[in-house]
Amino acid sequence: MPITPDNPRWNNLGYWNHDAAGLYPDNIAIIDLSRDQPREVLYRELENRLDRAARLLVDSGLKPGDRLALSVSNRFEFVETFFGAMRAGIVPVPLNTKLGADTLEYIMRDAECVGALVEEAANPHVAPLAELIGCKVKIAFETSRPGWLDYEAALAATEPRFDPARLSDDHPSFQPYTSGSTGRPKGVVLTHAGQVWWLRCLQKYWPGLPEHRALAAVPLYHKNAMAGAIKPMLSWGASVVLLPNFEPRRFLQTLADYRCTHAGAVPAVFTLLLQERDLIETLDFSALKGLKIGSAPTPKELLDAVEAAFGVAASESYGLTEGGPVMIGTPTDGRAVPHGSCGVIWPEGEVKLVDAAGNEDPSYGELLVRNPGVTPGYWKLPEVNRQRLKDGWLSTGDVFSKDGDGFFYFRGRTDDMFNSGGENVYPLEIENMLLRNPAVAEASVVPVPHRIKGEVPVAMVVKAKGRDITEEELKQFCLSVGPAYAHPRKIVFTEELPLNGPGKIDRKVVQRMMRERFGTLG
Repeated sequence: MPITPDNPRWNNLGYWNHDAAGLYPDNIAIIDLSRDQPREVLYRELENRLDRAARLLVDSGLKPGDRLALSVSNRFEFVETFFGAMRAGIVPVPLNTKLGADTLEYIMRDAECVGALVEEAANPHVAPLAELIGCKVKIAFETSRPGWLDYEAALAATEPRFDPARLSDDHPSFQPYTSGSTGRPKGVVLTHAGQVWWLRCLQKYWPGLPEHRALAAVPLYHKNAMAGAIKPMLSWGASVVLLPNFEPRRFLQTLADYRCTHAGAVPAVFTLLLQERDLIETLDFSALKGLKIGSAPTPKELLDAVEAAFGVAASESYGLTEGGPVMIGTPTDGRAVPHGSCGVIWPEGEVKLVDAAGNEDPSYGELLVRNPGVTPGYWKLPEVNRQRLKDGWLSTGDVFSKDGDGFFYFRGRTDDMFNSGGENVYPLEIENMLLRNPAVAEASVVPVPHRIKGEVPVAMVVKAKGRDITEEELKQFCLSVGPAYAHPRKIVFTEELPLNGPGKIDRKVVQRMMRERFGTLG
């Protein structure tokens, strides 16, 4: 029976796939490629294991509102433990498995985690940290640690039925940590009702089909994989092929072999895929219906190149962990989204652009959003909440322009912009300029100090496979296609750009490297 408003499961995000499991119990939900032999998980099995996971956590001593540190790699058990915890009102704190011990300890202490569910192979620091901070519930995969429950053995011994209590609409569903551009990671509280609202909007305005299949290779702890594949696909009876990590040629082969209809990832992933054109040309992508690129600035030139290579529509997605997560998207009236645009405002949500003084501007400014999915507040950060949340409006820190047809175009971060000799410079605009040259595969632009102009742009560039270009040639190209103040004063060629955990270009690392190399120019 479908969940109705009088059912305690109604506004519980942990039951996001419950109706689909009732309608399509024998459909494949997840194909897990993280192990030697592919593991197919049917909807009926996933539903059973979700209830067992909820029961196991409660029987272990956790109660609604308790925080559970979750450190698990890309495997189907991430999905069942993440959403299983939510069924019981327990709040999972998904950890970036690429973080070091100091940052992980800060997050686990800040979140006040009382439980930990750990795959030691995903990150060796988390289990010792759970012991150090005194987590009372400790569960692990394939563990021999004393005092820890073995997850699979405990799950098999657990009653397969769980009857949830009704949660309040403002009960936290999960609490990811986002580092943003500066400072320590911030805990983002996301409510059950808000996150369920977002899914219902997706199903109402852009419904999918059980025949659809998405490929996910970016980390499950990041919203790109969750909002782009796991949540939508498994809410309407479709399937997800799960890779343990991203490797370009395996990604392409899997996309073709498993007849995936959709895939999405961060721009860096698609940049690397385009370097494998020899393989792309030999594979059958006839099942593919669309590709989404997002979670980081997406140059128009990259979208054009992806469409040309794969022969399907490629679109830019925009979202923010604390902002809905998605509040701009494809028009419901069927209009095509121009390349370079993220789309139009979502139904049932509000957005506006404001200038530096906070005055609303019809066509350019910082994006503010208000919808039921917006975070009610950052965890234990009242000053940040005062700065970024006012009357339900969230200041995103992202700068957009809007054209006369209502399409929004991402221009950069307010904290990425710098002033060079009196001109406001956005790194994304220079990166787009560099990518117009066929010899450039990837670029990151940052400011360095300049004795006269204050700051000037410099670039770190990855050359396209089989192409060559000199620093001077690329500088002259930029001067020929853009304003002089925006051309990179120095260009460093590299084999690869530094990436952070979710696979985005780590602009802070690039800036540190370039400042160490060049000091002050001029």
